[in-house]
Amino acid sequence: MGPEKVKCPNCGKVNNVPAAGEGKPRCGNCHQSLPWIAAAGDGDFPEVAEKSSVPVLVDLWATWCAPCRMVSPALEQLATERAGQIKLVKVDVDAAPQMAERFTVRAVPTLLVMNRGEVLARQAGAAPVRQLRTWLDETLPEDADKNAES
Repeated sequence: MGPEKVKCPNCGKVNNVPAAGEGKPRCGNCHQSLPWIAAAGDGDFPEVAEKSSVPVLVDLWATWCAPCRMVSPALEQLATERAGQIKLVKVDVDAAPQMAERFTVRAVPTLLVMNRGEVLARQAGAAPVRQLRTWLDETLPEDADKNAES
């Protein structure tokens, strides 16, 4: 899977952001942190999500799921608000049945917060951005992004 094109929320420049990699993506123009949003599947989930240098918000979703489509903008907003602090990884469970089985997905969307491959929290169903923000705040330690670097 190739890099995603991400528009910098600070200066508007479009940047290529790889799905996996060391460090944290930054704008090539203004050097501000960029939202890190990537898709992953059965073959590349370990590389994209488990080896991430920052905590990961995993969205296990399906194309036919209306609540999944409703919560997606909220998740992308959180990834933008927390650029440099979290990575959003989207997994289509129909295209990635091994991931759906591994995480025992019974309903979509199912959201996970992972740090260094460990599941810290899990939530099924869509929720408004305010509730998701609170869930992330309660799940991630204050210095989660510092811990990911050590």
